[in-house]
Amino acid sequence: MKIVAPPLNDKIVMSLKAGDEVLITGAVYGARDAAHKRMLAELEQGKGFPFLLEGQIIYYVGPCPAPPGKAIGSAGPTTSGRMDSYTPILLAFGLKGMIGKGQRRQEVVDAMIEHKAVYFAAVGGAGAYLSKTVTKVEYVAYKELGPEALVKMELVRFPCFVAIDARGNSLYS
Repeated sequence: MKIVAPPLNDKIVMSLKAGDEVLITGAVYGARDAAHKRMLAELEQGKGFPFLLEGQIIYYVGPCPAPPGKAIGSAGPTTSGRMDSYTPILLAFGLKGMIGKGQRRQEVVDAMIEHKAVYFAAVGGAGAYLSKTVTKVEYVAYKELGPEALVKMELVRFPCFVAIDARGNSLYS
């Protein structure tokens, strides 16, 4: 089991191999397709991104509201393919990791190889369990999108595995 703490760099990313079990501890950003669409629209308008992408991990999650005394409600991964059209651009701006579920298009894998990035998979259907690893959540942008807002999440020992590594090796093929 490997411990990974963002921000990631090339050395960390290149040390990870498809199939590695990983525990992520530190700040990651939660965003789904609506937030991705908004980020790219703002980039096209010359506004830039609402956070520094370099070395960061985005978790494809649309969490449920937090129950009393908890940082977050159920927080399982969403299907990553919905973000595939946005991902190569984010990787070019320094994104180093993504957490989700399901396969990625070849154009995403090619961009991961080019920019040395990694795709982590979390277990779908385990949102209640995964939420126990989230200690803090704060809105970064697009609060009006509700569960699709861009959030910063503090994770402690978030379990996942390397589904596609920076060399293009994939558990899906």
